[in-house]
Amino acid sequence: MKKILLFGAGKSATVLIDYLLQHAGAENWKLVVADANLQLALEKINHSPSGEAVSFDIRDAGKRSQYISEADLVISMLPPVLHNTVAKDCLQLGKSLLTASYVDNEMRSIAAAIKDKGLIFLCEMGLDPGIDHMSAMKIIDEIRKKGGKITSFRSHCGGLVAPESDDNPWHYKISWNPRNIILAGKAGAHYRENGKDVQLPYEELFTPDRLVTVPGHDAFSWYPNRDSLSYAPLYGLEETNTFIRTTLRHPDFMRGWKHVIDLKLTDETPAYQSDGKSLQELFRQHLDTYGFGQWMNQQIQEADLTSRQFLFLGLEDKNTRVNKGFCSAADLLQVAVETKLSLQPEDKDMIVMLHEFGYEEAGKPANIQSSLVVKGEDSLRTAMAKTVGLPLAIAAKLILRGTLKLTGLHIPTDKEIYEPVLKELAENGISFIESNAS
Repeated sequence: MKKILLFGAGKSATVLIDYLLQHAGAENWKLVVADANLQLALEKINHSPSGEAVSFDIRDAGKRSQYISEADLVISMLPPVLHNTVAKDCLQLGKSLLTASYVDNEMRSIAAAIKDKGLIFLCEMGLDPGIDHMSAMKIIDEIRKKGGKITSFRSHCGGLVAPESDDNPWHYKISWNPRNIILAGKAGAHYRENGKDVQLPYEELFTPDRLVTVPGHDAFSWYPNRDSLSYAPLYGLEETNTFIRTTLRHPDFMRGWKHVIDLKLTDETPAYQSDGKSLQELFRQHLDTYGFGQWMNQQIQEADLTSRQFLFLGLEDKNTRVNKGFCSAADLLQVAVETKLSLQPEDKDMIVMLHEFGYEEAGKPANIQSSLVVKGEDSLRTAMAKTVGLPLAIAAKLILRGTLKLTGLHIPTDKEIYEPVLKELAENGISFIESNAS
């Protein structure tokens, strides 16, 4: 029997766990789910005879090593800061590793050792990064196979709320890590457009004016991701005139978040004693400091939207207590977002992805659009959980079956990875529609 050890049973792990347990009998697997919250892990296992829930302090090196040593494959859904701790143990104990998180310099530093041990550490194997890499490389390889040269690449992805569950002025609900939402974009952005390198500061990222249309939906706004250009070499597109990776949001969200930034509500400096205080008290304390009333008088065109958005977040909420000790404005905002923008039990989220390719073939310009729209079932089996979890689960099956024979540190840009994974994703309702763009 093959044993899979999964660290983390949070929002994005639900469908991953479901898949592994559904296939465990036929594949002769046992799944061990380790989470700080034992009750959460037990709920996700749901009494499956193929599952086991455990809980221990991830900082306990002895316990960590014990469970990793007993596993045939490790999957980490922990916060990114903890991946490398698990990775080093996996390397030492000779265990392959799957994660949905970005490859960082610390992970790169052990790439040679991973290869030497004949292991595979497959990272960025979720949605974005993950499905974006696989679906983009499929088209890139197809264009190259017929002799085409790619001149422009734009890749957009957003975790959004489905239209039937869109009932607030932000047109947004949380389907993943809320802290990441609060801090998104703080490092600014770096990309290339029409042959020029572009660097934008945080304050200029969130604008409703950058629009893109996905078939069957209203226009979405996009903001550029932190470092698009680091991916150009991985796709073999170093010479491409335009290379941009972005995040999609509703235009009204962009308007509102620009105001959030202007009013310093994402500041991480502890400044407020929050225990026992309401959202109203702390919002007013912060906004008065930054001249909210005078600021609002200058927002003539968007004053109504801004008022509705801030009221929805709790500007007049006297009942919700923050209780975060001595906290920052970002902490306050996170409490508001988690309280007011959470998915309700019957709510559905929506994943939207769009790749836009410009290329030349036989001296003639051409374009391809490839789009994906996935809706969740409810607030537990979300589109986010499905699109993050299924690629990891399918890759786990390929590794444990021995059909994926690559070794070393990888992201899913290899044909050996993306072909079988995209095929099974399509069988599970995650498939792209390709069209020639005008």
